[in-house]
Amino acid sequence: MLAYYADHFVLPLPPGHRFPMRKYSMLRDAVMRDVPGLHLHEAPRAGDDALRLAHTEAYIRTVSSGLLDAARQREIGFPWSAEMVERSRRSAGATIAACRTALEHGIAVNLAGGTHHAYADKGGGFCVFNDAAVAARVLQRDGRVSRVAVIDLDVHQGNGTASILTGDDTIFTLSLHGEKNYPFRKEASDLDVGLPDGCDDATYLDALARALDTLDARFAPDLLIYLAGADPHEGDRLGRLRLTMAGLAQRDTMVFDFALSRRLPIAVAMAGGYGNEIENTVAVHAQTVMLAARFHERYRLLQISAVADASAS
Repeated sequence: MLAYYADHFVLPLPPGHRFPMRKYSMLRDAVMRDVPGLHLHEAPRAGDDALRLAHTEAYIRTVSSGLLDAARQREIGFPWSAEMVERSRRSAGATIAACRTALEHGIAVNLAGGTHHAYADKGGGFCVFNDAAVAARVLQRDGRVSRVAVIDLDVHQGNGTASILTGDDTIFTLSLHGEKNYPFRKEASDLDVGLPDGCDDATYLDALARALDTLDARFAPDLLIYLAGADPHEGDRLGRLRLTMAGLAQRDTMVFDFALSRRLPIAVAMAGGYGNEIENTVAVHAQTVMLAARFHERYRLLQISAVADASAS
């Protein structure tokens, strides 16, 4: 299985900044050690031609040229730097690459991404460019897919994704999130499921099962983009839900089983994770990558079986 990384593009954040930048290099180390058959590739860079499919020309220019004013930088949560621009482009490029690879091999992973708070004309919540929206539209532009579903299981609602893709009936947005958590002004996804503070494994998994059934009934995608946030974990300082490691494993397995049963390719992005202990966040993300690798093997065997059946007939 292929996974794309950009953790060597490190933002020069001030001391005490709350964004856990270190988790990305820790995650790469963990999956290199623990996930058999994983092949790591440096994330390609998303160019302006790709970013324009989801963002305004003025916003791309303002970010790239270092012209973001102080208020916009505060809204993003990062001080502007050339490293911020490059990492954001690479993060979008990694999800594009993961989508392209998934069409060939069933699944691929971006070891970052899930920047779902970025709007067409502004960033927010540690998100500069919206990798899922950009990637979905790049794959459509290139004629690789017609219909894409974004399954967003970060604990925070995917407001930027919903805003960018509103009115686009070729891309379905599903967001399962903490109802009272950030962002406090939600946008309308195609399917929003708000969960109460303290939500446990059983409640969450029941809501996810019903949401996937609704997606299945309402939309027939050619590709899934899965935002596998670590922040629903009980040890997350921003999440306010109470999912265990076992519950999160069941969550990922449900999404992967949904894809496999329908022979749908799936690109996975890590999205958020702000554990009280950074090791817990890394463990959740690494578990997702491990389960993705198992999906990859199952998908490969299904393809071999399909070829054998076709030859026999």
